[in-house]
Amino acid sequence: MPQFAANLSMMFTEEPFLRRFGAAAEAGFRAVEYLFPYEHTSDEISSALQQHGLTQALFNAPPGRWEDGERGIASLPDRDAEFDQGLETALEYARALNCRQVHVMAGIADSADPAARQRYVERIRRAAQTAQAHGVRILIEPINPVDMPGYFLSSVGMGRQILDEIDHSNVGLQLDLYHAQITDGDLSRLIASTAPVTSHIQIAGVPDRHEPDLGEVNYAYLFERIDSAGYTGWIGCEYRPAAATAEGLDWFRPYRAQQGRSGQ
Repeated sequence: MPQFAANLSMMFTEEPFLRRFGAAAEAGFRAVEYLFPYEHTSDEISSALQQHGLTQALFNAPPGRWEDGERGIASLPDRDAEFDQGLETALEYARALNCRQVHVMAGIADSADPAARQRYVERIRRAAQTAQAHGVRILIEPINPVDMPGYFLSSVGMGRQILDEIDHSNVGLQLDLYHAQITDGDLSRLIASTAPVTSHIQIAGVPDRHEPDLGEVNYAYLFERIDSAGYTGWIGCEYRPAAATAEGLDWFRPYRAQQGRSGQ
């Protein structure tokens, strides 16, 4: 049975960030994720998690100058010190929030540039080594070029190649099925073929990134395929509600009573 994490960067935005934890718990979610926690102290977020009995499933390491259009720095030149400092900050939050997985964004860079690829592989490998000592797994996520033009890691196929090059047991694939439908397709076979390296799954309706029961993807069927593939981690609901969040949760109601604690 799939176990869902509400993405608080996109869902329950009718409330201020720290109140979204309670809204998610009231709706029946037992875990949360979001893009970045850094505008709030780890104590504030930890208190919200504990108060509402929620698990922190995932968040992203600092992405560089987000307001200037940066989307990660792992593949960018001359950012080693900033990358290492950002990872340290992310691991501090991960420890405080008992979060076992952190996504490190690649950045906007030419995917055909060998130097960018080498930087990315070396930095993710180094991050994996550092994070392993803290019991935290590093994730990489392919992001489609429609939503994020120029993003270095733009397909699941490329992600598999990069994982082979990194060659470290503490790096996993963040398989966002919304992005994957746009870039790779054939989702049923993709879920099965990537199962050995998939550490986190995310969902949204395609093409508008609304609720998973809207659009061209049959998620009810894919949830069965995810179970069949042996995946037991959280499924992050990284979608933009078409209206108020609570109004779009009909898709979730069949699963609500069976939400529990993921073992991953």
